[in-house]
Amino acid sequence: MGEGAVERMRGPRAYAAFIGIGLAAGLLSGLFGVGGGTVIVPLLVLLLAFDQRLSAGTSLAAIVPTAAVGVISYALHDAVAWIPAIILAIGSVVGAQIGTRLLTRISQTALRWAFVGFLVVVIVSLFLVIPSRGAGLELTVLTTPLLLVLGLFTGVLAGLIGVGGGVVVVPVLMLAFGTSDLIAKGTSLLMMIPTAISGTIGNLRHHNVDLLAAGLIGLAACTTTALGAWFATLMDPFASNILFAAYLTFIAVQMALKAIRGRRLRTA
Repeated sequence: MGEGAVERMRGPRAYAAFIGIGLAAGLLSGLFGVGGGTVIVPLLVLLLAFDQRLSAGTSLAAIVPTAAVGVISYALHDAVAWIPAIILAIGSVVGAQIGTRLLTRISQTALRWAFVGFLVVVIVSLFLVIPSRGAGLELTVLTTPLLLVLGLFTGVLAGLIGVGGGVVVVPVLMLAFGTSDLIAKGTSLLMMIPTAISGTIGNLRHHNVDLLAAGLIGLAACTTTALGAWFATLMDPFASNILFAAYLTFIAVQMALKAIRGRRLRTA
């Protein structure tokens, strides 16, 4: 990375950008039960010339304190399924290792289009299925292995294309498991903590984390995560679904653009 890029990452403009990115990511994290990486990563790349790996590693580190505050906020509303979150996390940590090993063997373009297709199905479903605020997440002989599989799938996806966590877990818990939207979000945030810690340890070994940036983004995010979670509890479930569908549409467009660029690079 050149000297200009380093200078852009260290100075008043950079510090202000870190804080602004953190505030936005924290609000989305609390509101939707996601890590905020879909905001942090592209903004670090676009605004501060971070390369893709450094931005992804920095984002993952910033998610740890953000998700922790989000879990506390949802726990105050009794909206965290603790044991299911641990099961999801176990699957996710294992899946992430599998995903990173498969990274060089599977077409990224095909994966991105498949993920866009998955998001389209989810977006349509969010207008058809409205979660009940009273619905919990019970552990049964059937749901326990399914949660493990969901965590595994989420981890593999995260390892392969860098997208996962709440973007996958929250809608699947609501639509397939019939879980309350609030419990789905709180449980998703708890699942992210061990997953993000595991990934961050690996990224630190490979020098793919800017600790100062991660610290500033994470601290800024902590100030708005609770606000986002509070907004989530005030919103009608259908209104929450519409907002979440809009957020997923934004991610689907991002992923489709990456898939198109990847295809053009291969054919050039």
